[in-house]
Amino acid sequence: MGELTPDKTPSRIAGMFDAIAPRYDLLNHLLSAGLDRRWRVKAVAALDLRGRACVLDLCTGTGDLAVTAARGRPGVSVIGVDFAGRMLALAHRKVAAARLNGVVRLVRGDATRIPLADASCDAATVGFGIRNVADPAAALAEIARVLRPGARLAVLEFGQPRIPGIRTLYAWYFKYLLPLVGRLVSRHGSAYSYLPASVGTFPPPAEFAHMVAATGFSQVRAVPLTFGIVYLYTAERL
Repeated sequence: MGELTPDKTPSRIAGMFDAIAPRYDLLNHLLSAGLDRRWRVKAVAALDLRGRACVLDLCTGTGDLAVTAARGRPGVSVIGVDFAGRMLALAHRKVAAARLNGVVRLVRGDATRIPLADASCDAATVGFGIRNVADPAAALAEIARVLRPGARLAVLEFGQPRIPGIRTLYAWYFKYLLPLVGRLVSRHGSAYSYLPASVGTFPPPAEFAHMVAATGFSQVRAVPLTFGIVYLYTAERL
């Protein structure tokens, strides 16, 4: 989209998400027309969770993906990691409301220094967070470190539609309407201008899939969802 690379200094990104935390979920559902729920279900289904699997949900935010992974799966446990304190506070409330205390554990930490032991998890998810990391390759390598061999990874991230007419319409929506609605609802001046800028400078699907493969994963796939608005990346730990 021709944007300059946005500032992804960890303190700046954490502060931005803390500032919009109270309206974050509302805007997610509103701006995606509710499709965000469907995307999360697909990501969790791709993990093929069985038995007493331990799932890492990195960049967990307000915990939607962590709750989706844990709900209705006896024996599965989830560790949600994020560096934004106010987002995690909302995640704690969500986990409690879903009666998943003891099933979903929330930890404050950085994506490039995950506070978990080597080979301690059976699966991992990242929902719309990897593009916010200053060094996504370092975060992927950290995910590989904490996963056991054969563990599955599912990453949701925004893309750009492949169909020309839809691509043009979506680019207009993403560049102009989304930031306007985001500013009005979140009352934050720059957060929803950062969103299209961060998506526009994120590696295209083939390049990001190559990055995943280079950091300890095999069988990497990039699956377009909803005309390519979102991509689901899946992989298996070597």
